[in-house]
This record gives sequence, C-alpha cells and structure tokens, in this order.
Amino acid sequence: MDYQALTLVIRNSVAVITLNRPELMNALNTQMRAEITHAVKASEKDARVVIITGAGKSFCSGQDLGDGGSAASLDLERTLRDEYVPMLKAIFDCRVPTISAVNGQAAGAGANLALAADVVIASEDAYFIQAFTRIGLIPDAGGTYWLPRQMGVAKAMGAALFADKITAQQASDWGMIYETAPAETFLEHVQGRAAQLAAGPTVAYRQLKKAIRGSFENSLDDQLALEAKLQGRCGQTRDFQEGVVAFLEKRKAVYEGR
Repeated sequence: MDYQALTLVIRNSVAVITLNRPELMNALNTQMRAEITHAVKASEKDARVVIITGAGKSFCSGQDLGDGGSAASLDLERTLRDEYVPMLKAIFDCRVPTISAVNGQAAGAGANLALAADVVIASEDAYFIQAFTRIGLIPDAGGTYWLPRQMGVAKAMGAALFADKITAQQASDWGMIYETAPAETFLEHVQGRAAQLAAGPTVAYRQLKKAIRGSFENSLDDQLALEAKLQGRCGQTRDFQEGVVAFLEKRKAVYEGR
C-alpha cells in the first residue's frame, strides 16, 4: 500500500509505524485511520514487534475536526464504529507485541490510540490529555475501557471530567503507561525495548496477552484453567525447547518466534 498519512519501515523484525501529519500534530483523519489499520495488519505478518510513534513534536492530537467538513456535520457514531473500531482492534488484537512510543502530545483519541498498544513508553516531555469534555464529548476510542483498567476508576474519572494535562511521569506513576525515558535518549530506549521483544519467544508473548486480558473477566478457577491451556501451547513450541536447552547449556537462547 502507498501510505500517505504515515510511514512504515520493517527492519530486523521490528516494524515502525510513524504517524506522518506533523503540520497537524498527526491528527487522525479518515485516511490515517485506514492506513494505521492496514499497516498494523501488514506488520504482524512480517515483524515480531510493532512500534507506533509520531513524526515531529506530537504523537497524535486526536480527531482532525476539520476532516470532511465542519465539526458540526460529523457523524461521530458512524466514524467511531466504521473507522476507529477496526483501527483499535487491529492494534489490540495484533499477533505480535505492540509498543506506543509517545514522543510528545497525546490528546483525545490520540491518547487512547496510544493506550491500545500492549506497552506504552513515553518521552519525559510528553503528556496525555483526555480533552473530550472540553468540547462537550465523552472519552472514546477505547478510553473508557483502558483508563479504569490501567489506573483505577478514581483516576480515570478525574482525568475524564477535568481534562487535565497528565505528564508522562504522572502517567507512569498512576499505572496508565509502562515507563518513561529521557527525551534525548528516547528513540534509542524504545528501539532497545523493541529489539528485546523482536528476539523473544513470540508465541509465548501472544499467549501471555490472552492470559492477562482474560483475568479481568475470569474467576480464579477459570483463570487457572486458561493458564494451563495456554501454557500447554507454549510447551509445544520450538522456542520452549530452545529456552530449556539454552538454560541447561548456560547460554543465551536464540528464539525463532515459533
């Protein structure tokens, strides 16, 4: 696909999707949403980890309110159902680990796009803001799903009601994201994290995502049964065999991702 609103580079089993509308702070329009959906699905076939980041000083400023006419004419329900849902599901259901590398502002739907990934790493000078109530809306793009699960109802409710700017450090302290990194070494840090996952046991990563997500709905008995089932799958992989042999031989394992 000839991407216009983003770039996709796959190297050493790491796919890097860069939102590329820096003049509009990488605001999401119809084309970008379709391209993100396509790029993530293409990446999971050829890479073992996917990074999503933004060009310029912003990660993503959210919905492009000027896309397709005036804001008043937007059919928000249709846009969310037909454009946001496929994009968010592509990220959430990706068969390989996903990393949101938040290099700057992540606002509104842009903040929640970031939270759709398995791991969120933010530059220390980045920030998040649930800006929806400032224009008479509620958090969407999965915000009402991810926020209370990751940082609790009290913090999620406050963040949504007050639409406060949340610094990267606050987001890390509250459990919204995994970690921060200094701005001057941010890219190198993210690349190091991605390289670790790209060289890891990909099948095990896929199963652990299922297990952790399943825990929110399962009883203890159901969760223990799920762990046993998924562990059984891991135990049948070449990577498990390699991991055991490497441990016994006291060397670093070389995983194939299968």
